[in-house]
Amino acid sequence: DEQLDLDDGHWEDIHVVTGALKLFLRELPEPLVPFSHFDKFIVAIKIQDLSLRGRCIRDLVLSLPPAHHDTMKVLFRHLCRVVEHKEENRMSVQSVAIVFGPTLLRPASEEGNMAMHMVFQNQVVEHILNHYGYIF
Repeated sequence: DEQLDLDDGHWEDIHVVTGALKLFLRELPEPLVPFSHFDKFIVAIKIQDLSLRGRCIRDLVLSLPPAHHDTMKVLFRHLCRVVEHKEENRMSVQSVAIVFGPTLLRPASEEGNMAMHMVFQNQVVEHILNHYGYIF
């Protein structure tokens, strides 16, 4: 219900806008990658055969509920554009994956090895960014 004045000067700072986007995504009741898909994506990113891994991740993205899939498509298209300007913004594929991985994919409970989860969460985001055209 909050009314925001997007003409307010503080919205010109890209860090404020990015922080607001990450906060919005982090506070969703269920992440962009639904809890039901988390373990499936983690299993898929561990597949050694690169061709099989690619197909598996693409199929998982296609299996997402329409709202999740469509939002992911738009978000990752934008993140790919961010990466295209990595020389100016210092946001490589790896940097974007580190920033967004734990926000977009998270387990329903924080049990287990969070550090290992984070590595795989980042790898999933990195994979989707690197193969955006194939996946979407």
